[in-house]
Amino acid sequence: MEEEMDKAGDLFSQGKDMAYNLIVEHGPRVLLIIVLFFVGLWVIKRVESMLRKVMTKRGVDQSLIPFVGSLTDIGLKALLIISLAGMLGFETTSFVAILGAAGLAVGLALQGTLANFAGGVLILIFKPYRVGDLIEAQGEKGTVSEIQIFVTIIHTPENKTVIIPNGAISNGNITNYTREGFMRVDLTFGISYDSDIKKAKEVLLAVMQEHPKVLKDPAPFVGVAELADSSVNLAVRPHADPDHYWDVYFDIYEAGKIALDEAQITIPFPQVDVHMQPQG
Repeated sequence: MEEEMDKAGDLFSQGKDMAYNLIVEHGPRVLLIIVLFFVGLWVIKRVESMLRKVMTKRGVDQSLIPFVGSLTDIGLKALLIISLAGMLGFETTSFVAILGAAGLAVGLALQGTLANFAGGVLILIFKPYRVGDLIEAQGEKGTVSEIQIFVTIIHTPENKTVIIPNGAISNGNITNYTREGFMRVDLTFGISYDSDIKKAKEVLLAVMQEHPKVLKDPAPFVGVAELADSSVNLAVRPHADPDHYWDVYFDIYEAGKIALDEAQITIPFPQVDVHMQPQG
């Protein structure tokens, strides 16, 4: 019994000495790492807060600010943990390699989604268009109703909702009809070769000048655009606010046809002259 008590005492003494040695040898390092951990969290919080303020001050889209802030927070915290693990003596090289390989695999699997995400970030930062702008992109023309991280949603004049991936938009041509504050409406009227061109131009010019949604500056214009097979084509060019584009487009075509009819100016249809040669 006494031998067992002595063995237990020796084990307790050895454990106490080992714990004391560990505390003496590694205690300051562990304490330092704990302090660095909390200081690092404080610094990360400050960095994220400053980043959010800078993005807000520079007018970055509100839907992008929380995402970038969260992404920065996660990335810095991961870097902090890896650094502190290295200070404790853990081998971080293999861990970083595994993390990188996993990230590469995920990136390859989601490359289309990541391309759309990157395109959305670029659109929100550089603002080639905004909500409410009339644009043409990827063969679609309409008013932007929503800009999301992955897609842009537009409404067409036919009242269709078109969802376009941001990756495709950011890598293609974008025509923004709203950016300059006004846009030209391109119309074409054909009159017969027998009609008075000067009179037709005056009639069409008067139609545009009387329309309330046609801008006075830049002034509307009418000119001969083409001598076609069956008609003289007149280029009719009113300018309008982007919101009034389709009103001006349809109204001028209708009012122009009525005015030309009242002025007895003929709008021809395609004709073919056939000459018969006598045989014999």
